[in-house]
Amino acid sequence: MKILVVYYSMYGHVYKLAEAAAQGVQSVENVEVVFRRVPETLSQEVLEKMGALEAQKQQAHVPFCTVDELGEADAVIFGTPTRFGNMCAQMRQFLDATGQLWMRGALVGKVGSVIVSSNTQHGGQESTILSFHTTLLHHGMVIVGLPYTFQGQTTMDEISGCSPYGASTIAGVNGSRIPSKNELAGAYFQGEHVARIAKKLMA
Repeated sequence: MKILVVYYSMYGHVYKLAEAAAQGVQSVENVEVVFRRVPETLSQEVLEKMGALEAQKQQAHVPFCTVDELGEADAVIFGTPTRFGNMCAQMRQFLDATGQLWMRGALVGKVGSVIVSSNTQHGGQESTILSFHTTLLHHGMVIVGLPYTFQGQTTMDEISGCSPYGASTIAGVNGSRIPSKNELAGAYFQGEHVARIAKKLMA
């Protein structure tokens, strides 16, 4: 069974969550993980002005995803930063190119799951995941979130991302906050959870 983890990350926060989700997928026996990022739409000049070049270099080894790879996967975990309560433009552009998959019903019955990052604690993490689900439902995917059996979701010991809709992290207004152990654990749990449910659906 093949599970695709495909993400966009300008400053590396979603990248780290996606890595943790991929590790969770790999923890399940007889499951292959494919790790991809969506193509960049911004020029190097713009990325430099935004201070994102170093983070982009750290991800340079991750291949860009093709639309066909979505159809080849048995489940897909998507990762995106929030942009005013929605997915980022790079992810939106990628998904807008999936019309042929939709016409063929290529994603119908496959698990779809979402992880996100925002700058602030209430920066649209939940609305981004929920609005992302709309696209997945149009493709006929089976939505999987992050259940409360991930006990880190109820922590009161720290400010933390993660909700029943999916794992998430808070980057901080200047992007300096890295994903916490609890947030990475949530992404790992979600990856494992997606893999186990996908295996049951394929049985």
